[in-house]
Amino acid sequence: MDILLLGAPGAGKGTQAALLSEWADIPTVSTGVLFRNAIEQETELGKYAVSFIDRGALVPDETTIALVRERLSESDCAEGVILDGFPRTVAQAEAFAEMLKDMGRSLGFAAYIRVNQDVLLDRLSGRWFCSNCGATYHHVFNPEAVEGVCDNCTRPLERRSDDEPAVQNRRIKVYEEATAPLIEYYRATGALRTINGNRDIEAIQADLRALLLNAQNACCDK
Repeated sequence: MDILLLGAPGAGKGTQAALLSEWADIPTVSTGVLFRNAIEQETELGKYAVSFIDRGALVPDETTIALVRERLSESDCAEGVILDGFPRTVAQAEAFAEMLKDMGRSLGFAAYIRVNQDVLLDRLSGRWFCSNCGATYHHVFNPEAVEGVCDNCTRPLERRSDDEPAVQNRRIKVYEEATAPLIEYYRATGALRTINGNRDIEAIQADLRALLLNAQNACCDK
């Protein structure tokens, strides 16, 4: 079963996806991590994507969709995935639905982590990530054990260029204009589940686990 997490930049999708992935033993597919790997390796795709990412803009749909399909075709994704950062637009959501149908897969639910804007800005200003394994941290909400070092692979942590203050506001504006309509799209399909994202990590994670268990049970009852 495939599920996806929706929410503005800073909503905590990456942190929640990682926790849910470990608990449910299904991989997280993050377009952000996929693109950052391509950028670090200086592939043609990475060079193309970085010009958009550094401005807080969205990478063109066809590029993102092709990348996700390739990842879902890998063996570790056979039993389902948690999608973090995709889809970002209604056009991507429609293409994703067709992709799942074509691949014989199904969407369990779309969890919308709803967070107030002032909380979003505070979270964005304190985020750090590991370019090696994709782990994400926050100096208040999810700090690393040793300052500046990834807990998983001990690589130095980095600050995303798109977390700079000027880009933060731009990213939220892009989200409101292009990505927020996804909420209505998935509400119309009956797949939307809304979670209060202003709470602590543990409370949000508990809600996500309950949603996943309910979706799995419903699937088994069919």
